[in-house]
Amino acid sequence: MSRLLRRAVVGARGQRLGRLSDVIVRLRGTDYPLVTGLVAELGGRRVFVPAESVTDWGTEQVLLSSARVDLREFERRDGEVLLRADILGHRLIDIPRARLVRAYDLELAHTPDGWVLAGVDTRPTSWWRRALGLTRPAHDRHDADGGEPIGSGCRDWKAFEALIGHEPTVLLRSRAGRLRRLKPPQIADLLEEASGEEQTELLQQVHADPELEADVFEELDEDRQSRLLRDRPDAEVAGVLARMRADDAADAINDLPQERRQAVLELLPTGQRAKVTALLGYNPTSAGGLMGLDFLALPRDTTVAAALDRVRTATTLQPEALTTVFSLNDHGKLRGAVSLVALLQAAPTARLREVTEPDPVRVHPDADLIDITLLMTDYNLLSLPVVDDDDHLIGVITVDDALESTVPNNWRRREPAPHPDPADDEIEPSANQSGAPQAGQQPLSGAAPQPSGPDPT
Repeated sequence: MSRLLRRAVVGARGQRLGRLSDVIVRLRGTDYPLVTGLVAELGGRRVFVPAESVTDWGTEQVLLSSARVDLREFERRDGEVLLRADILGHRLIDIPRARLVRAYDLELAHTPDGWVLAGVDTRPTSWWRRALGLTRPAHDRHDADGGEPIGSGCRDWKAFEALIGHEPTVLLRSRAGRLRRLKPPQIADLLEEASGEEQTELLQQVHADPELEADVFEELDEDRQSRLLRDRPDAEVAGVLARMRADDAADAINDLPQERRQAVLELLPTGQRAKVTALLGYNPTSAGGLMGLDFLALPRDTTVAAALDRVRTATTLQPEALTTVFSLNDHGKLRGAVSLVALLQAAPTARLREVTEPDPVRVHPDADLIDITLLMTDYNLLSLPVVDDDDHLIGVITVDDALESTVPNNWRRREPAPHPDPADDEIEPSANQSGAPQAGQQPLSGAAPQPSGPDPT
C-alpha cells in the first residue's frame, strides 16, 4: 500500500491525470475484502475510479483503460472501507494475540475474484527505508509454510479486526464474528487500553451480542465499568445489568450516581431486582457483599446420579458455582459439601449424606475479606458457603471473586503476561478452505510467487 500511494494515475495514452489517494475495498464477511476501486486526486478533486478501469498498477504508475473519468466528488457507500483513511496507520485488534496493534503497511494480492486486501504489516518501517521510499522485500514476508512472518511482522488479514470508526460498516464487520473469538476478559482488557473512539466502536460491536456485553462488563475494573455505564441511558444500563451476575450487578448499581440507582433498579426484571436488592443490603467488602446467589443445594438423601443430573441441567447457573454441591437436612440447614469431581467418582446409587464432607466450613454475611481468604486458603476451597444465623445457605463466595477482591488496584494496571502465540491452524482455516490467495497468482509488486499463502506486495 505504501508503494501504491506514491503512484501517478495516467490515461491509456500515457497522459497524467492525477495521483492515487486511496484504495477502496468492500467488506465480504469472512472473505478477504475485495478492491472495488480507487480514489484519485484530479485537479484538486477526489474522484472514484472503478477497479475494472485499471489495466495495470504493477509498475510505477496506475494505468487506466481510458482518460475519461467521472469528475463527481467521491462519496463512500455503505460497506466500503478506505485502506489509507480507515486502516493504514490505525490500530487493529490482533485477534489471536488479543491486543491492539498498528497497521504500518498493507498487502494486496490477486485472486480469481480480483485484487483483495490480504495482509497487514504491524512492524514500523525503519527510518532509512522510509527516506529512500523502500518497503521490506515481498519475498521476506512469509516463511516457506506461509505461516509466521520472517522479521517483517506481516500477517494474514483474517487475524485482525479493524477499528475503522465508520458506523455504517460496524454491522457488516460484527457479522464476521472475529471479535467473538476473544474471551470476555480479553475484550475487557482491550477496552481498558483503547482510546475513546476505539472504545465506542468496540462497544458497538459487543452490543450486538447482549450476553457477551454483560460478560465483558463483569470483567471491567470498577472505575472503567462505572464510566462506561454512566454514559448510557437508564434502560440500556438495566439491559446490561439484567444479564450480569447478581453480585456484579449490585456492585455496578452501587457505583452509579445516587440519583440514578433507584431508577435503574426498577427497570430490572423482577427476579434479578430481588437478588440485587438483597445484596445491596450488605457491606460490599463483607461476605454478604462478595457472595453470589448461584449455588446448588439438595436434600441429603438425594442420590449421586440425581445430583449429577441437576448439575447437568443447571444451565442458568454460573459454572464456578457448580464446582461444589451442598446438602441440606430436612429443615433446610447446611449439613454437607462435596466437590463435583468427588460426585463423578462416587457410586451413582450412593446418597449425598454418604459422600459429602459433614459440617463444611462456612461464614456469616458479616465476615471480612481477610477471614474469607484465610479460610479458602487453609482449606483449599473453590467455594465458601455463606449462611444466616439459622445455618440456612444464602450464598456462595467463589474463588474467582475472592481473588478479584484481594488483588491490589495498582496491580490491575500492570502489563498482562504475554500469551503464547497460537499455531497457524488455530488462527484461520487453511488457504484452500478459506479462499486465501494462492501461490502462482500475480503479486502486485511483481515478486516471484510464494510457496503458499497470499501473494504479497
